[in-house]
Order: sequence, then structure tokens, then C-alpha cells
Amino acid sequence: MSAPAPLPYKLIATDLDGTLLRHDETISGRTRQALAAATAAGAAHIVVTGRAVPWTRHILDALDYKGLAVCGQGGQVYHAGEHRLLTSVTLDRQLAGLALSKIEAEVGPLFLAASRDGLEGDVLVGPGYRVHEGPLPNVMMDDPGELWAAPLNKVYLQHPTLDDDALALAARQVAGDLVGVTVAGKGIVELLPLGLTKATGLSLAARRLGITAKETVAFGDMPNDIPMFAWAAHGVAMANAHDELKAVANELTASNEADGVAVVLERLYGV
Repeated sequence: MSAPAPLPYKLIATDLDGTLLRHDETISGRTRQALAAATAAGAAHIVVTGRAVPWTRHILDALDYKGLAVCGQGGQVYHAGEHRLLTSVTLDRQLAGLALSKIEAEVGPLFLAASRDGLEGDVLVGPGYRVHEGPLPNVMMDDPGELWAAPLNKVYLQHPTLDDDALALAARQVAGDLVGVTVAGKGIVELLPLGLTKATGLSLAARRLGITAKETVAFGDMPNDIPMFAWAAHGVAMANAHDELKAVANELTASNEADGVAVVLERLYGV
């Protein structure tokens, strides 16, 4: 018997929202089958999402996903099969407070939310902050002091008039030496620990599996996926992706609603 053909990539890294998930937070049968076939052939699959663990766990459980997941924009490595947080990086609250002061001095008052650290960390939502409709739990915050009362993964920003890209640019210009700033989705501008990206967490998770960047294909749709594309050997942007990500992608595929991940996996793994 001839030896099996080598895998095109040993690791498949996929974002969730706008990439693996459709708008109704489900994954199509075709995409499930393509992932199952690729993993049966020997590839590993790692979910890499901006969502913190409490907002990711229910999706992974519904998928019967047992592997590693990179959550919280790279700050958390989570073992889905064991429901265990392996690593977690928190935001320096003093630096974040200083960054917020500088940003508000530049652009005016902001609407705020924050994600607390841990497996059961609450998402706190302040007055005026627009929460996306859906099943994700959050806690309304009346006292601004609550924002800083416990360790945080990230702080979310919204502005009454500036769009996401303009807000992120302004934040980077005045506070980029204190915190990381990324756009993770529509209405989702985030302050993160300085230097933290999806690539940070993905590299840690891949190392646990003994897999390198040059053996990785990554799928995404938003600017927060740019560092992951820079780390991986091959970056695939969805048709619905932000223009900044499309500009650095190695390949464009169909949208998340049209099985874009499956389209590429079927070609790569012959399924």
C-alpha cells in the first residue's frame, strides 16, 4: 500500500462569528462534515474567537467540540472537553483606566462594557452601550466603579457618532502605547492587554499540539484576525470580511452564509 498523502495543513484555525457561524449562530451541515473529514484525516481544529469563554462555551458544547479553543481575543486558552481554563491573561485595570481617560479627552464620552475574567465571568454593560440581540448573558452596570471591581479580559467601547474604524484609530493614536485596540465586529471596539492578539493564544494552543505556524491555515472575517493571518502559513478571508482583512489574506472564499470554510476545506482535503 502507498503511504497516505501528506496533509496540506495540520492545523485549521477558525474564527466563530462571521466565519464558522452563520447569522443565527449555527454551523451548516456541510461545514460540519468538511471539518469532520479534515480532522478524521489527521488535522486538528482550533476555534479562535474574540468572545470570552462564558460567551463561547455554549456554542462549543452544542458542537460537541472537545478540543482547545482560543477565546477572549487570544487571552484565554480553554479546554472544551474538560471545561477547563488553561491560561488567562487579564487587562491591567490602572492602564486601562488611564487609556480610557485619554481616549475620552480626544473623542468625548464613550459607552462602555467589560468582560470579567474566568469561566463564569460576567459581561458588564454600562448605560448607552448597545448590546447585540441574542442569547449572550450580560449584567447591567449602573455604577461606573463596578467596571474596575474585579479582573477583566477586555473593555468594550462605543461612541455616539464615530464609526468603529474611526473610534479604533483615535484610540490607537492617543492610547496605543498603553493598551491594544482592535475591531472585532460591528459595534465592537475593544481595549486589550498591550501586545495581546489572537496570534498570541493560537501560538500557545498550537504549541500544546506540537504544531507550527507553517502548518496552519486560518479563516476569519474581521481586523482582529489580521495577527492570526500574519502568524499562519495561509489566511483565508470570508466574502463578508472587513476590507482590512481582505487586503492581507492569501485567499478569499465564500461568505459565512454560503459555507466559505467548507469550500476551502473540501478542496484542500479532498472531501
